[in-house]
Amino acid sequence: MSRIRKAKESIKGSIAPVITPFKEDESLDLQTFKSLINWQIESGSHGISVTGTSGEPSSLTIEERELVMETASKTINGRVPFIPATGSVNHNEALRLTKAAQEMGADAAMVIVPYYNKPSQQALYKHYKTIADAVDIPIIIYNIPGRTGVNMEVTTMARLVEDCPNIIGAKESNKDFEHVNRVLLNCGRDFSLFSGIELLCYPMLTIGGKGSISATANVAPAKVAEMHNAWEEGDTEKALDLHFELMTLNDVLFKETNPGPVKAALGMMDKITPVLRKPMDLPSEALQNEIREVLNQYGILSNEIVTK
Repeated sequence: MSRIRKAKESIKGSIAPVITPFKEDESLDLQTFKSLINWQIESGSHGISVTGTSGEPSSLTIEERELVMETASKTINGRVPFIPATGSVNHNEALRLTKAAQEMGADAAMVIVPYYNKPSQQALYKHYKTIADAVDIPIIIYNIPGRTGVNMEVTTMARLVEDCPNIIGAKESNKDFEHVNRVLLNCGRDFSLFSGIELLCYPMLTIGGKGSISATANVAPAKVAEMHNAWEEGDTEKALDLHFELMTLNDVLFKETNPGPVKAALGMMDKITPVLRKPMDLPSEALQNEIREVLNQYGILSNEIVTK
């Protein structure tokens, strides 16, 4: 089986975008990171992604990103698909990290639309085509206009899919559901589409999406995976129930910028030391109290997830 076909078949369901834990002095906490990955796999997550938005990549040096990726790859050890995020505002960094992901044996690399500098659609095409042509690893485009300042248009994505056989899918953190429908219409129904918007994880499955890469999986991995399992098993009513059950948790984790609330929650769960690197920070005390209240509602702080 070709690498491309294998990736299309195996990368699905709940791909957990694991946070990057830090110690009190803001250095990498790789031991805790390994524990988080093992917990994710034991909880049923169907794949692992690192150094994406939840992993604070812009707060890491390129060497730290490579170290985090390497640590994740060795910890996963082939148990589930590994999809590191390798994009950057800097083209050469993105190229270097994507090549590194290939050398580590990652199943695919997720490459974000470059942020801040707002490239044109033609510039985006050239950026992605250069990266895709330089590697054999499958590529998943990461389109998150709310944080990058630019939206990859459907025509640009379709052009890339046509010209780059190893571009197999996209993580769409796009609230425009019409856009998401048109992605599948123009890129093909076999295009691997993943939701990065928590409230669209279930709706995207209904139009042919492959799964989600949801920050909420950091806090409730078993529940997020269970929703995808129910869908896969044809139990759409259970999947829909879980979609609505997760909504309150999704909402509170995004009241301030990710991953601040997620790290606060994981700190309350005794999973990490809740530290972010500046300019990011933990949420306000009021929101932290609200997060604690919601975690208690879900039974998460008592290590027993209950149905609301």
